[in-house]
Amino acid sequence: MGISKTSAFSARQNEIATFARAFAHPARVAIVEHLLRHKSCMCGELVEVLPLSQSTVSQHLKELKKAGIIKGNVEPPRVCYCIDKQVWERANTLLSDLMQQLQSGCC
Repeated sequence: MGISKTSAFSARQNEIATFARAFAHPARVAIVEHLLRHKSCMCGELVEVLPLSQSTVSQHLKELKKAGIIKGNVEPPRVCYCIDKQVWERANTLLSDLMQQLQSGCC
């Protein structure tokens, strides 16, 4: 039994990787952009603006939620999604710092 790949890296590196995975599909980027413009929405609203089925949109929402970037507030019988501002700020800080490091280290 080997060491887990993620345990071999720092918490910061794992956190950056989690955020990067969350943005690794253009549908998720589109969902985040929509939420940033509209503050919140229901899954059905996203289905109307994205060229994806309801089940596919739900799967992408699940991935964004798993990374903590969005949160869902239950408004029976639906869920209203919005950006989690605290996590968004953390992602922004980590990714901005990483980009700054990359720029300063480039030729």
